[in-house]
Amino acid sequence: MAKVIMVQGTMSNSGKSFVTAGLCRVFKQDGYKVAPFKSQNMANNSYITKDGKEMGRAQAMQAEACDIEPSVYMNPILLKPNSDMGSQVIILGKVYGNMKAREYFAKKKSYVEYIMHSYEELSKEYDIIVVEGAGSPAEINLMEDDIVNMGLAKMLNAPVLLVGDIDRGGVFASLYGTVKLLEPEDQKRVKGLIINKFRGDIEILKPGIGMIEEKLGIGVLGTIPMKYIDIDDEDSLSSRLDENKNKAIKAIDIAVIRFEHISNFTDFNALSRIDSVSLRYVKRADELKEPDIIILPGSKSTISDLFKLRESGLESRIMKLVEKGSMLIGICGGFQMLGKYIVDEEGVEYKGRVEGMGLLNAYTKFSTDKSLNNGVYKLNTKVELCKGLSNTSVEGYEIHMGQTYSLGDDEQLLLEEDTKSDSQRVLGLINKKCFGTYLHGIFDNEEFTRNLLNKVAEKKGVELKEDFLSTEDYKKREYDKLADLVRNSLDMEKLYKILELKD
Repeated sequence: MAKVIMVQGTMSNSGKSFVTAGLCRVFKQDGYKVAPFKSQNMANNSYITKDGKEMGRAQAMQAEACDIEPSVYMNPILLKPNSDMGSQVIILGKVYGNMKAREYFAKKKSYVEYIMHSYEELSKEYDIIVVEGAGSPAEINLMEDDIVNMGLAKMLNAPVLLVGDIDRGGVFASLYGTVKLLEPEDQKRVKGLIINKFRGDIEILKPGIGMIEEKLGIGVLGTIPMKYIDIDDEDSLSSRLDENKNKAIKAIDIAVIRFEHISNFTDFNALSRIDSVSLRYVKRADELKEPDIIILPGSKSTISDLFKLRESGLESRIMKLVEKGSMLIGICGGFQMLGKYIVDEEGVEYKGRVEGMGLLNAYTKFSTDKSLNNGVYKLNTKVELCKGLSNTSVEGYEIHMGQTYSLGDDEQLLLEEDTKSDSQRVLGLINKKCFGTYLHGIFDNEEFTRNLLNKVAEKKGVELKEDFLSTEDYKKREYDKLADLVRNSLDMEKLYKILELKD
């Protein structure tokens, strides 16, 4: 059976996913077979496995750090918020249903069997499992039926590392208060403290470290400096959504509309890594400026976000920019918005028919069936955008409710690799003004993205730097940087003793 270590945090966004990924990479580098695990994740950034199942993006990222294939066993329960009070519940990669928060909390103890089965399957295959908690373990109103923090630590008999975010201030108070709000049995499970996102002179911090260790009787394993490592983010708390808003405009300017229910914004990370590109997330019409490319991203509530796009004035501003020559791209929910209308007879989001932006000659019909696919797709080289890519395919994944149907005029952008099928699904459509696709991760395909940006640059009369690095090579470099940061910041000898892998 695998050894286990659990990473919990004093609050959301304290760095649990970051530290977990770093430990995964360190253990992998040290020769261990290692896997991540998070019993319950709440995020709209998800990933589709090779066998067509949905899981949290953070655990897929951590699996990459381990250099293994992501599996739903690493995240058996995924909650995708679709309202202020409820979420779509996904269990072992498949949609279980939509639930209000109170309904889910009433039932969640019954999901323990899925959690334990998943963990046990991983434990058979790996030497070490690095478990990530959620939010804070000190939510005293949630402790009784906890299945993701100390409740899970008890089920797995896992030692716990507690991460505090010093950048927000009050790190000693948050570490102390979190531990002291735990039950005495759970306090004993905390075997080490980690101070994350530190800036400044460590000597000034040392007296506080000594005092918190004395007050809690728990050692500080280390202090991790604030350093930017470009790995996929888990949810809408991601700082990159705010940091990119006021970026200096570069040779190619790309504006991504920041929907209220934005999903899978990791689709655009590859674009943000290109030196010649400025990638900005915008919420208001006055922030839009005059970008070369406008992207409507995925949405967990497509119709709601379409209404808000309209009400905010962004839709009319986008339409004017498209007429002036800006390229418009829709991904998943954004693709659905580009059509003439969306019909929702089953009331998946909004019972009835809603007019779309009318830029693609197509319509979308919602259904309760969810399309989950991960594969390789052919580019239609008949269209101008893909000329010169005759032997190139693109890889990505689909996550959407319902299907889009062409009304005849626009060209298909992507085709199934398996041409034996008589009825090919509409994966994307393109005309002279815009294109849309269901394929998440399309910009991770270097040749496609390079070709797209070169065409925009040629039209604009600018030159792009040859600074493209394959997504795979880039990610490996960032995971190794993360491992170096964690290894050099933490007392790894003490950590291996906590894991009972060293005397």
